[in-house]
Amino acid sequence: MTIELGIAPIGWTNDDMPELGKEVTFEQAIDEMTLAGYKGTEVGNKYPRDPKTLKHFLDLRHLKIASAWFSAFLTTKPYEETEAAFIKHRDFLHAMGAKVIVVAEQGHSVQGLLDKSVFDDKPHFTDDEWERLATGLERLGDRAREVGMQIVYHHHMGTGVQTTAEIDRLMTMTDPDKVSLLFDTGHLVLSGEDPLTIFNRYQDRIKHIHFKDVRQQQADEEHKDHLSFLAGVKNGMFTVPGDGMIDFKPIWEAIQESGYDGWIIVEAEQDPAKANPFEYALKAKKYLDATMNIPQSA
Repeated sequence: MTIELGIAPIGWTNDDMPELGKEVTFEQAIDEMTLAGYKGTEVGNKYPRDPKTLKHFLDLRHLKIASAWFSAFLTTKPYEETEAAFIKHRDFLHAMGAKVIVVAEQGHSVQGLLDKSVFDDKPHFTDDEWERLATGLERLGDRAREVGMQIVYHHHMGTGVQTTAEIDRLMTMTDPDKVSLLFDTGHLVLSGEDPLTIFNRYQDRIKHIHFKDVRQQQADEEHKDHLSFLAGVKNGMFTVPGDGMIDFKPIWEAIQESGYDGWIIVEAEQDPAKANPFEYALKAKKYLDATMNIPQSA
């Protein structure tokens, strides 16, 4: 089992709300990732998109690119539009040495809307939209395989694939050789799902992992006050592993038993003005080192 531990830049500067962390530079973020002891990162909105330039910055700090988010619109736009954008994204990640591409369907999504409840207003796909999503993802999976990569589908709050039933439907409708799954602890727990059930059911298809924790009080407020996803982020509903309500020990035991190979990415969308990203990166690393002793590649 080879596991590499990385951290997402979203704790330093937010992709959906650029005002959160607007003062934080790309160099500061990757410097602090390195100082905290991480081996890799996903791609944020301030990262250079020229592979040669980005590699130079990362090689100096012994960091690697694990993956990067891709927004698909398979349910709402012609497939060809999504594929064209996907191929450009794929080629960038391939040049950076990544093995997986994080894909999330954004058709009808409310995750980026401040005035829509992440629970009350989340989309529910029609049968036709499910077919378009499944067929489109398989085609994107084929495009990824052309360069030896895989797509990993990100179930996400405020989208049409959020709940256990929706994850089950997507997995049933897609070819395991073409569509893999990203396992995100925070999104599952906030949605009310059981992360261990999802992991155990789909462990053979899970090719990328996000470790995100949830604060109980803020999660309760998210439900009670019918907040949007972004309002919940600003309210502090997410945090790093070891700082919230999730017990990561049984999850880690299941990961060990599965023989998982790949990245575990610490991820916590927080306001850096309230939650110093370096401090929280260190907190997560110390917690994971103390409680899990994650074996990492050299």
